[in-house]
Amino acid sequence: MTAILTYAKTQTRAFFRDPVALFFVIALPLIFLVVFGSIFRDTATNFRVAVIDRSGTAFAQQLLDTAQADDLLTVVDVASLDAAKEQMSRGQLDSIIELPPGFGDIAQVGEVQAPAGQMTVFYSEASPQAGQAVAAVMRAVLDGTNRQTTGFVDPLTVVQQPTTEAGLTQFDYTFSGMLGFTILSLGLFGLANNLPSQKKAGALRRIRATPFQAARLLTGTALQYLVLGVISLTVMIVVGLTVFGFDMRGSWFVFAVFVAAALAMMIGFGLLIGGWAKNENQSAPLSNIVAFPMMFLSGTFFPRFLMPDWLQSTTAWLPLTPVADGIRFITTENASLVDVAPQLGMVLGWGAVVYLLAFRLFRWE
Repeated sequence: MTAILTYAKTQTRAFFRDPVALFFVIALPLIFLVVFGSIFRDTATNFRVAVIDRSGTAFAQQLLDTAQADDLLTVVDVASLDAAKEQMSRGQLDSIIELPPGFGDIAQVGEVQAPAGQMTVFYSEASPQAGQAVAAVMRAVLDGTNRQTTGFVDPLTVVQQPTTEAGLTQFDYTFSGMLGFTILSLGLFGLANNLPSQKKAGALRRIRATPFQAARLLTGTALQYLVLGVISLTVMIVVGLTVFGFDMRGSWFVFAVFVAAALAMMIGFGLLIGGWAKNENQSAPLSNIVAFPMMFLSGTFFPRFLMPDWLQSTTAWLPLTPVADGIRFITTENASLVDVAPQLGMVLGWGAVVYLLAFRLFRWE
């Protein structure tokens, strides 16, 4: 164990003397964070809403069609109000419009008869701007209808109401995916190319001439990159909290345990590819083949709920999917280790497989 720790310590010191390596491990994830954080910090001009229509009137449907005519609202099908609130708490919906029974029925208003009722527009307490914008859109539509039917009174009104859940901001949802991307890039784009470069330089050949075994080499390298991963993620979290106002709603202890397991698992992929490849010409394409499907299909950059059902079922088995989902559940929904047990189980399962293969397929040269 002393030899392993000594090797990890010396390799870590050498790493911090390499500006290029520091750029890819620490600076590059920060660049992605700033770019995506700036994009998803802005308010969208098109709002995803769920409509709970309990009125069953033709007037209500006509009203919703009018509201969608300007492409400001996109109506998402939901099973119930509770299901809509759950989606809203995860950032999948911007607002919920509820039409109560009797909304749009003809009623006596002053001296005229006109459709009457009161709709409810739900908004997220964490990001009320989207709900307020949706309420403003619906209020404008109702004002136009009021003027046409009565000329002077407002029998159709809008009231805003917060959901009980503290919903996500767009940045909160994106930030958890960026943490997953950092874990991916550290293991595959960093470690997978480091070992082949050492083979090419003859460094591993010299180590092989000593009593230092392959298992110790791989373990020491894993510890080195585990430390680097902790440093990189810590820098990102500090920037997210201070610059972009990231709202951490879960336990930092649960987060640390889950991230440590995820880091160790992804480092195993880097050890597997880098330990088997003879040079960078082999490791680079292998890293891309493994990394790119996970990068774009695991929910790091694009939410998986936007994918077709068959693709969601398939991508659920990708190694990075439980990492992205687990981090998102912990940071945004205050999930415990019990809550993320399925994701943690998949991470540990993948880790056991890749480390077994990494130790068996390792080549010194």
